[in-house]
Amino acid sequence: MPRSRVNGNFIDKTSSIVANILLRIIPTTSGEKKAFTYYRDGMLAQSEGNYAEALQNYYEATRLEIDPYDRSYILYNIGLIHTSNGEHTKALEYYFRALERNPFLPQAFNNMAVICHYGEQAILQGDSEIAEAWFDQAAEYWKQAIALTPGNYIEAQNWLKITKRFEFE
Repeated sequence: MPRSRVNGNFIDKTSSIVANILLRIIPTTSGEKKAFTYYRDGMLAQSEGNYAEALQNYYEATRLEIDPYDRSYILYNIGLIHTSNGEHTKALEYYFRALERNPFLPQAFNNMAVICHYGEQAILQGDSEIAEAWFDQAAEYWKQAIALTPGNYIEAQNWLKITKRFEFE
């Protein structure tokens, strides 16, 4: 039974009912409907912290989904799970793949910047040169995120100003 049919939360049940109605009304192919169902089930599993189940659903959704824009969100969510699991290299790979399909995902740029900002670890290990390279990369990703959504990422904007990596008007 699909996860969306067993969730006990009222809001989740309501959104599942609405999604099921939309799937019946909107003209989509069988494959697109299956991809959406796997994506939705992946989101439900992810929201409950069931990352292994969420990944299985997302991988199946990527296999079925042909629309690049929709695939970008699936790939982004896979990146989120890898970030949560501390698998930063894998997370970056999935964020890159999401951005290849949809270059207008500021949240992907932000998450990539956050991962690169872990250059602080290099400082703790006494390697300030490597730390600066990571910080510079974080700055580039944050600049891209901010360019897409200028009113967001205020802490990143402040960090960029303080470190003199970017001047704002």
